[in-house]
Amino acid sequence: MINTSAVATHDESAQAAKNYTEAEMLTVMSSRVLEDGKVVFAGVGIPLLAATLAQMQRCPGLTILFEGGVIGPFIEPGKLPPSTNEQRCTKRANMVVSSTDVLLLLQRGHVDIGFMSGAQIDKYGNLNSSFLGDDPSNPKVRLPGTGGGNDISSLTNMIVAMKHEPRRFVEKVDFITSPGFLSGGTSRYDSGLRAGGMFRVITNLGIFGFDDATRAMKVLALHEGVSLEEVQDNTGFDLLYDEGGIDVTKAPTEQELQALRELDPDRRYIG
Repeated sequence: MINTSAVATHDESAQAAKNYTEAEMLTVMSSRVLEDGKVVFAGVGIPLLAATLAQMQRCPGLTILFEGGVIGPFIEPGKLPPSTNEQRCTKRANMVVSSTDVLLLLQRGHVDIGFMSGAQIDKYGNLNSSFLGDDPSNPKVRLPGTGGGNDISSLTNMIVAMKHEPRRFVEKVDFITSPGFLSGGTSRYDSGLRAGGMFRVITNLGIFGFDDATRAMKVLALHEGVSLEEVQDNTGFDLLYDEGGIDVTKAPTEQELQALRELDPDRRYIG
């Protein structure tokens, strides 16, 4: 444990001095929270990279699911699929079923972790990937939409990986595409969502969880060189944290970075 006031400010020059990109750090940190023997619903990009990295490095029994209907794929280095409906997803997979059957696995409680991102997240972990603005019929920005995001976040423990900045970490999302803990406390359970909830939020600044009682976002760990003040300055709401000190994450290892770069040699996702 450390005193957060002793942590140096994280800036672009410090990031440039490191031998990894922010996307690589997000991927490695995300992979570390996955556990062997679990079933994870992952999309393309950082979620798929993180799940595959975990599968290669620590969790051979991790099962990956794709919304397109693939169960248990093993992604080959250098052959990342551009979408979850691409044929490369199916190589060495345990099963290939319909999208409906995959979503039924969620409803039956067979999926442990959902892994996604979003344009906005609020203090209770609600995600917005639908639109920005007050008027859904005339949005300022139209976003990709839910896909299976609402199903996944309603029925699993969620991991979210995203860049940490004030426009993304907001007091209240413009629209709840994928529910977290709604308005906090027992509101998620009271609304009828009896399973799952937001588990971890992983950003380029730190790792965050949610308070057991209030369900508000809480700082669990900061990345090396990041101060609590910097994190709060980049967040549109007050963050909870332990007064006694905050853990510091271990930087990505050379072994993790090498495996990750072999997975994505074209640097399509890792930058």
